Amino acid sequence: MISIIKKLPWVSLALVLFTYGVFGWILSHENLSIFAWLLIVIGLLFLIGALTTPWSMTSKFIRVLFNTKLKSFGVAVLSAFLFFMILARFRIFLDMMLIISATILVRLDFQTAGFGEIQAFCLTSVFSIAGLMLGVLFNQFI
Repeated sequence: MISIIKKLPWVSLALVLFTYGVFGWILSHENLSIFAWLLIVIGLLFLIGALTTPWSMTSKFIRVLFNTKLKSFGVAVLSAFLFFMILARFRIFLDMMLIISATILVRLDFQTAGFGEIQAFCLTSVFSIAGLMLGVLFNQFI
């Protein structure tokens, strides 16, 4: 148990905790319902899962996306819409890029430390959701 605690990438985990805390702080300014918060947490878990899966599985998923013309057209339309959203809401784009970058850094640090994919997913999920909730709590009490 102590060897696992010593192997943890604490700097990266602190960065994830802080990043998701800021995201929770920003989101808590909105009057979101419980359903919206649940969707946000599920979306974050999907993001973390997508970033902690092996790259071979990701490449299989991408091949499935582009194997027909209709799917390729749908991806092109979605990409154009996302590009428009990047230009229209640049601040939100920067926040999301920061979250994705911090999550990728933790994934790489877990991989370097020799953790498995399930351990990396679980620990990253715990720290990210804890950061999100800390950001909400700090906004409520400060």
